[in-house]
Amino acid sequence: MVFSVPVTVRGYELDTQGHLNQAVYLQYSEHARWELLRAAGIQQNELVESGIGPVVLEATIKYLRELRGGDEVRVTCEPGWTEGKVFQFKQQIIKDDGTVCAEIVLVGGVLDLKARKLVPNPAAALAALASDPSVLGV
Repeated sequence: MVFSVPVTVRGYELDTQGHLNQAVYLQYSEHARWELLRAAGIQQNELVESGIGPVVLEATIKYLRELRGGDEVRVTCEPGWTEGKVFQFKQQIIKDDGTVCAEIVLVGGVLDLKARKLVPNPAAALAALASDPSVLGV
């Protein structure tokens, strides 16, 4: 399942060349992941109260086309769960005309906030908190 959220590129996010600052692509991808959790029924305060939190271990971005102020995009988020402690999310930033502007591959985990170690089954840990785990692809 591919989840997506709309975003409008804002003027204060642009660099001196007039296109979206490279660091903002990561912010857009993080926004989409938090919205995915929210759509599944998981609130950030519930994560903290339960003693876990998602963490990014690695992020790779391919910048394919520039984005400029006012551009309307969708930021996708496709979870890829494995049997280990880590998972992979594939994300794209896509203009309304279908142009793929960036591809992001993220490797993450779910951290036990007390033990400071990754939980053994991140999909199950998140699904246990979700009111609709199907949004997470589990």
